[in-house]
Parts: sequence; C-alpha cells; structure tokens
Amino acid sequence: MDIVKNLSNKALITDSEYSSLNDQSLAGWLDYHQRQVVFDQVTWMGLPTLKNVLDLWLYQELIFKIKPDRIVEMGSFKGGSALYLAQLLENIGHGRVLSIDIDHSQFKAVHPRISKLTGSTQDPEIIEQAYRECRGEKVMIIHDADHSAPMVLADLRSYADLVSKDSYFIVEDGIVDLFASGTLLGDVMGGPGPLPAIREFIASDQRFVIDRECERYLLTYNPNGYLKKIAK
Repeated sequence: MDIVKNLSNKALITDSEYSSLNDQSLAGWLDYHQRQVVFDQVTWMGLPTLKNVLDLWLYQELIFKIKPDRIVEMGSFKGGSALYLAQLLENIGHGRVLSIDIDHSQFKAVHPRISKLTGSTQDPEIIEQAYRECRGEKVMIIHDADHSAPMVLADLRSYADLVSKDSYFIVEDGIVDLFASGTLLGDVMGGPGPLPAIREFIASDQRFVIDRECERYLLTYNPNGYLKKIAK
C-alpha cells in the first residue's frame, strides 16, 4: 500500500490516490492497520492502546447503554484502554475498571476508577478475588489476555458466571483466525486463536449469544466476539 505512505508526509494526495484507497478491501485495510498503525500510532491520552478504534467506539456505545458497575479488562499492557474505559465511566458518573494482567510492570494508567489484579487469569486465587470484588455488581468483561484457543476457552468458562444478564463478554482479536498463514495477522498466534474457543463456548453455554449488531461497522478485530448474556 504505497499510497498510504503519503498520508504520513506532507505530499498532496491526488483524487486518484484517494480512489485507490477507497477501492481497497477490508482485508487490505486490516493488514495495513496491523502493519503500520496499531502498535505505535494508536494512543489514548498518550498511552499506547493496541485496538481497532472502531471497536473502541462500539465499546463506548455499549457502556453508555449498559452502565456497568464494573468492567473487567483481561490484559492491559501499558493501560491505554483501561484509562479509556475509566474515563468513559467518569463521563457517565458510574462504574470502575478492574485490570487483570499477568504483569503490570509496564502499566502506566492512573485513575481513581482503576484497580488492578496481577496474575494469570487462570490462577484460582485471581479468579476467586475477581468474583469477590465484583460480587453483586453489573459486570462487563473485555478479554485481551492470552489469545490461544485453550486459554480463551478456559477464561470464557471460568468467568462466564461473572457477566451480568444483558451485559457482554467481549473476546478480542479473533481476527487472527480469519487470515491465512504468511500474512502478519495470520501469523500472530502460531496456532488456533480466539475464534475456535468462541465457537466451542457458544455451543456449550446457551446463556450467551453472538451479537452481530456490534459488528455493524464491519472493520472489527473481534469477529463473533461480542457475546451477549441473555440468561443468568
């Protein structure tokens, strides 16, 4: 995508170049975003935020609608998305973020609505503490931890009871399973990622359905990943 390189300098972009950009496929955009944007050009208030920004927009729609007492974020890296979520909750005057990460040493987000649990999402003590902290609350979960299929499935099963009815268990980055080996997205995992885990979980837990309306912007990193809980 040589044309895209012009976007980062002061060269005048011609109408024909814009037409070429507009004609690219969604797969081409996702590959470009993965190669040139997400790792070093997506930030929230100066903190790296390794997300597709259209998914972030969808998150704010869900948060405003659901008004969760607690958002559990599994996998936070430097804290850009945790800060984003906390500031959204600040804007509506309600809710807190619980960041669960195996290593918070690089976590830079500071906000009174953020608390942390450091350890593996599959550590029994971490699971117990998460349930204890969120007891009686309306809970949404965003999963951005270990994306290997066995770990995603284990996390889905371990934390499904924590999600409140009419809220969501969002599983990120299933996009990696839709790209072939030899592409940047397709080679991220080195094995099956979130999508097989989602399919197995949905087949075995009838309390959750895939909310395809959450994919209406088409450019998502979370295909089949917006799991709405329709029964307790």
